[in-house]
Amino acid sequence: MYTIDYHSPIGVIEISGTEKAIYSILFSEKEQVENVIDAYTPNVLVACFKQLDNYFKGKRHDFSFAMEIEGTPFQKQVWNALTTIPYAATGSYKDIANNIGNEKAVRAVGSANGKNKLCIVIPCHRIIGANGTLTGYAGGLWRKEWLLSHEQRYKLII
Repeated sequence: MYTIDYHSPIGVIEISGTEKAIYSILFSEKEQVENVIDAYTPNVLVACFKQLDNYFKGKRHDFSFAMEIEGTPFQKQVWNALTTIPYAATGSYKDIANNIGNEKAVRAVGSANGKNKLCIVIPCHRIIGANGTLTGYAGGLWRKEWLLSHEQRYKLII
């Protein structure tokens, strides 16, 4: 497993993966970048780094690098449903539960959402409360608010 750090406007993001796929993109509490791209960094990590950089510059709305999603079949179903929420749009746990055909699984959807290891790419930050308020986010509500504002700012570009 390889790891590189990306210094985003909202903190260091740790990108981990193999030579074939990205396994996690998670916010770190590091103060500065520790793991940099070098001659041994697999192409897929470099591609992820560049695509995240373009996302934060407002030049990319979706991602195309290889990723490996690890979780239960239910979690994978939830995470796949999250990817259907368009850039700069929001949804609720109930919307996702309905989307996967299990409208009573709202709490389970919330739990799966919180276990997403591919932040930003699987856009769990786009989930808000049914009443329109911000709900929990593993990276912190301030980051969620920033990401939603960022996407609103750049939604018409590209």
